[in-house]
Amino acid sequence: MAPAIPASMDRPHFIGIGGAGMSGIAKILTQRGARVAGSDAKDSPTARALRALGATVHIGHDAAHLAHDATGVVVSSAIRADNPELVAAQERGVPVVHRSDALASLMEGLRPLAVAGTHGKTTTTSMLAVSLGSLGLAPSYAIGGDLDAPGSNAEHGTGEIFVAEADESDRSFHKYAPEVAIVLNVELDHHANYASMEEIYDSFETFVARIRPGGTLVIAADQAGARELTTRVAGRHDIEVVTYGESPDADIRVLKVDPHGLTSEVTVALRNGENLTFTVSVPGRHYAHNAVAALAAGIAMGLPPHDLASALGTYTGVKRRLQLKGEAAGVQVIDSYAHHPTEMTADLEAIRGAAQGSRVLVVFQPHLYSRTQELGTEMGQALALADGCVVLDIYPAREDPIPGVTSELIIDAARNAGAEVAAEHDTAAIPEVIAGMAKPGDLVLTMGAGDVTDLGPAVLDRLARLES
Repeated sequence: MAPAIPASMDRPHFIGIGGAGMSGIAKILTQRGARVAGSDAKDSPTARALRALGATVHIGHDAAHLAHDATGVVVSSAIRADNPELVAAQERGVPVVHRSDALASLMEGLRPLAVAGTHGKTTTTSMLAVSLGSLGLAPSYAIGGDLDAPGSNAEHGTGEIFVAEADESDRSFHKYAPEVAIVLNVELDHHANYASMEEIYDSFETFVARIRPGGTLVIAADQAGARELTTRVAGRHDIEVVTYGESPDADIRVLKVDPHGLTSEVTVALRNGENLTFTVSVPGRHYAHNAVAALAAGIAMGLPPHDLASALGTYTGVKRRLQLKGEAAGVQVIDSYAHHPTEMTADLEAIRGAAQGSRVLVVFQPHLYSRTQELGTEMGQALALADGCVVLDIYPAREDPIPGVTSELIIDAARNAGAEVAAEHDTAAIPEVIAGMAKPGDLVLTMGAGDVTDLGPAVLDRLARLES
């Protein structure tokens, strides 16, 4: 039986309903019987998937889109104060709630499992959703990316577990009270909201303080920020702390990660001393560690380790996380969401490991002026792992330009690191540029958190014409 829908969520209106986080909440509410409506800047497969479920989705933002009987308005941190629908809601006295509050309300009465960290949240949340589903546990879940089809980022399940991606970018993960929480890593990012690592640590400490008494914190043993956080929360004795990783002192220790093309075989030592080997169907050591975090969390929820390990092998990836888009003229095109230097390095190392001597070419689109200002040098250094790369202009998302902050910061750093890199200001020119660079056997990565993902099909189409 579905938990009761809060009164404010009976007829909700979502501003920016097509976004990854917003669409998931809208989908679950629709499946629970709410009359959902919303708007987005442009039409999309996600918007069409919501309409197919019965939601009303308007294109463009207009006060007239807010229904006269709307019981609440849901917004994300990306919605500006002058949005006409938000202004109309405030003038009419319609309750306005943040996306995180809406998600928190969906978890009430269930056993929440929240996945946090600077990187890897979407993958780890997806691994848990897929594996728990394959075990017949019918979890509810809300993920920051689609598994295999538009709208697959969320599901209202009939089971008692709710798996949620817990976003630290705007501190919204402070709203959740999980039974089990995963912290994959702790690094400085989201520079518009955090001024220092100390602020990041404070924010994650607040998240950990929200774990229910008797619950469990699963946290990385290998990453410096996570280890510091473990030390900082050591005084909390009403929760269990389980560490995982390759460090000798890890509670669940990664003994071996054997790459096999686009998959890996992982061997871990459990807390009872037993060794367990299972397959991860995505390449790269970091994805193997994500799977071990998921394994540790499932064990903390009371699931049998061997069953869960086998179920994790059914996970085959999530959109934009080293997703193979296709092959043409002997060239494979792969899409990567990586936009932080740590993510970029991890994905490029994973692809190099799977490439078996093939050249790796990257089309990189920086995401956010603030991130480029703070981490542009490190982004350029990461791109040096590629055999050739093209850097697009910065994707601004919700930000206004910062004087002097352009893609040239990344390009200069990449060249200083020895990378073969070129600038391209015209996104539409990329298919032709790649067609001139790529040779049979090459791997092409479209990389970034913006609309660079849309280039994959166009690149494949242009490469296909080389064969004709």
